[in-house]
Amino acid sequence: MEFIYRFLKKLIWIYAGMRERISGGWIQKNSSRIREWELMAYAYSKSPIGVIGGLIVFITFILAVIGPMISWEPYWEYKIVINETYRYMPPCLPPSCSGSPLLGTDEWGRDLLAMSLYGVRISFVISIVVVLLGAPLGIILGLIAGYKGGLIDEVIMRLTDIFLAFPGLVLAIAFASILPQRIRGLLESNDLLRAFFAGLFGLREKEYAQIAALISIWLAMVIVWWPGYARIVRGSVLSVREMPFIEAAKLSGLSTWSILFKHILPNVISPILVMMTFDIATATLFAAALSFLGLGPQEPVPELGFIISKAGYWFPESSSHVVIYLGIVLLTMALGWNLLGDALRDVLDPRTRRAIEYRLEKKEKRG
Repeated sequence: MEFIYRFLKKLIWIYAGMRERISGGWIQKNSSRIREWELMAYAYSKSPIGVIGGLIVFITFILAVIGPMISWEPYWEYKIVINETYRYMPPCLPPSCSGSPLLGTDEWGRDLLAMSLYGVRISFVISIVVVLLGAPLGIILGLIAGYKGGLIDEVIMRLTDIFLAFPGLVLAIAFASILPQRIRGLLESNDLLRAFFAGLFGLREKEYAQIAALISIWLAMVIVWWPGYARIVRGSVLSVREMPFIEAAKLSGLSTWSILFKHILPNVISPILVMMTFDIATATLFAAALSFLGLGPQEPVPELGFIISKAGYWFPESSSHVVIYLGIVLLTMALGWNLLGDALRDVLDPRTRRAIEYRLEKKEKRG
């Protein structure tokens, strides 16, 4: 895995060089930070599980970006209109395919492999954005609650408890049932917004009603996602806020926001980053579950959970290949983030980095 370490180290120094050009002397001032980043890169390169997880995430990212562009079959064409035999055609192996889809077809005779390229884009966008929106909300509330304490802490934590008291899936179902009509009206009246979300999900603008359903899943998940972050961050802040460097920051006259984001947040960010990677995996399956229950987009949008749900009516007689293949796709996407998160947990642990630094120093002395 040495080449991975060299590659990551090169990226670190490219970034350091850019910062040096912007602000002279940056490398010298931040030499210890750069050393920490190099130790993190080395620790990551020594984790086979982390490398495999990172590779899966990277491939998923590439497919999500280019999937709709390289898909050789449009999702809005129904082949069964031409010939009923196209419905749930089984997979075939080369060279006996003779033009038949490699992984078979779905209910409407569409190439399953081509449809999964659209589906990966949708699942990836939803899971990433849910965590990127839900986590900051929880982090800010947790920082404020832990640092301020008193009545503010009580109000924020009781609000958090209210959201945690409801099962997340049930609460998300409630919001996902209410939001689509309101979002649909907004998209219908705003051309720029409609074009933006259509491009984001890799769909046609005329599918704005189904895009509204996707956004409703997105918002419903954000609403139920932030409490976990608020509780974890608040607990971490309680242990950090009494440290001497925080007292020194207060005495120097720094504002509350400066103390929160420049001094406290960097010291509690490691468990948050690990939690975010695990939550992206959970969000991928959570969004597919909502679509499976019929709360996501409908035809012709090829959302993975929805395609599996439709295949359930024909399972296992003719649609088993659909359920198995798309189930493996969702499992692999979630597994990649879980493996990456497991590796980051060790990489971001200062004790692990100190042990690695000690071994490297001994190795350099021997050499």
